Amino acid sequence: MELVHVLNRGVDKRTIFLDDEDRFRFIHDLFEFNDQGRVNNVFYLFSKHNDIASHYIERKRKLLVDIHAFCLMPNHYHLLLSPRVDDGIVKFMKKLGIGYAKYFNIKYERKGTLFEGRYKFVNVKNESHFIHLPYYIHLNPLDLFAPEWRQNRVKNLNGALEFLKGYRWSSFLDYIGTKNFPSVTHRGFLLEFLGGVANYEKKISEWLSESDLSDTGFGNVFIE
Repeated sequence: MELVHVLNRGVDKRTIFLDDEDRFRFIHDLFEFNDQGRVNNVFYLFSKHNDIASHYIERKRKLLVDIHAFCLMPNHYHLLLSPRVDDGIVKFMKKLGIGYAKYFNIKYERKGTLFEGRYKFVNVKNESHFIHLPYYIHLNPLDLFAPEWRQNRVKNLNGALEFLKGYRWSSFLDYIGTKNFPSVTHRGFLLEFLGGVANYEKKISEWLSESDLSDTGFGNVFIE
């Protein structure tokens, strides 16, 4: 299976998610634009129910990619993708980038580029990279709570884990068995490799306690 870490941030490091409506919209777009067909739903509903797909007119999507994991930060995002079709990632990212930028520019009455050029991507080619990557993506929100996590110096491990459980804007909650946005991601492959839902929280806690990002190659990825 081809795995690709995709990331991008706002031009000039600008904030690209200013409120929960923006974050919901981007997650909606992850679901909506993951289709070989034309977009049918340009409007969507917010709900207390934790799913995106529940409000859609039923249709069978032909997926461009499998979205294994995601995380939204104030000025950037991370995705872990596998293509379903030839050029699936390229087609999906084009839809996602154009669609979200159009929404953002209309809402905030602005013009011009929203993202810092074309998205960046890293092919996951070895097991050591693969093992670290899901944890790295899901731990990114700790930059807002305990930035020292990147140097393996988290002073309050329990507090850090509770912060992650309260942060809706990633796939972490679905990986630990708390329904958040389950329709967006395909979790089976990673969960099988990482020991299942029951073990994921324990594994990420151990990784947070024992790993130093300077040894993994992730230390300076969009931390500003």
